[in-house]
Amino acid sequence: RRAASGDPGCRQAIVWRNVVLMGLLHLGAVYALSLVPRAQLLTLLWAYFCFLMTALGVTAGAHRLWSHRSYKAKLPLRIFLAAANSMAFQNDIYEWARDHRVHHKYSETDADPHNARRGFFFSHIGWLFMRKHRDVIEKGRKLDFTDLLDDPVVRFQRKYYKSSVVLMCFVIPTFVPWYLWGESLWNAYFLASILRYTISLNVTWLVNSAAHMYGNRPYDKYISPRQNTFVTLGAIGEGFHNYHHTFPFDYSASELGLKFNPTTWFIDFMFWLGLVTDRKQAPKEMIQARKERTGDGSA
Repeated sequence: RRAASGDPGCRQAIVWRNVVLMGLLHLGAVYALSLVPRAQLLTLLWAYFCFLMTALGVTAGAHRLWSHRSYKAKLPLRIFLAAANSMAFQNDIYEWARDHRVHHKYSETDADPHNARRGFFFSHIGWLFMRKHRDVIEKGRKLDFTDLLDDPVVRFQRKYYKSSVVLMCFVIPTFVPWYLWGESLWNAYFLASILRYTISLNVTWLVNSAAHMYGNRPYDKYISPRQNTFVTLGAIGEGFHNYHHTFPFDYSASELGLKFNPTTWFIDFMFWLGLVTDRKQAPKEMIQARKERTGDGSA
């Protein structure tokens, strides 16, 4: 069976393996919720810690560092972020950054891997259930990704990605609660691995779906991405999406100040430790001028 894309002349095959695996994963996550009352508090705290590490592997790592080059990170931090990215299990850094650059270049077109114009379900998870639209592949080939493979950390993670995912996403989150404080392997696996992984996936997907559909557009009312507080809270700072698509080079992905942005706080702390340099920012004058020129007047 085949599913139609936004282009009636191009039909995309359904990837049934992904449909089945994602279905089983989400069923496992629903079951995991029933285990919460029986789990030790330390196990729940550990699961949340793993969620935060998972999130940083995507937000500070694959997104702001490798996709946008919005700051530079020294080797120890890059190794940490690559390990955290393997815990996220959302494709290796090269593939994640490649698809994200295509998303920014061709946002809301058939060349956008998770084109929000095709609806909430498609931009959230449906895009993973189908073969990529031909435009994603063809136009993606025109972009330069050599800088990604110039990084030995990216090459190493890509080479050993499957092994690193097994270790970081499933083995370590399960082993630590069992070994250190005697949690059952069953509880540890379903809570710190399955439930944590499922939640982290959906939080990331909300940036593609909800943050492209719901919220205000104070920087550019002519593009789809929006400021979404709910997504910001879940995705530790990635919900200022109208700002991010307007100024994609800014390491904070938002205006600085009292905004809730844990990923920015993490990068700033790493800067204080000397592991981060060259943080790029949009000047206040540029931001204000853009608001006045193309914003919707909401901020």
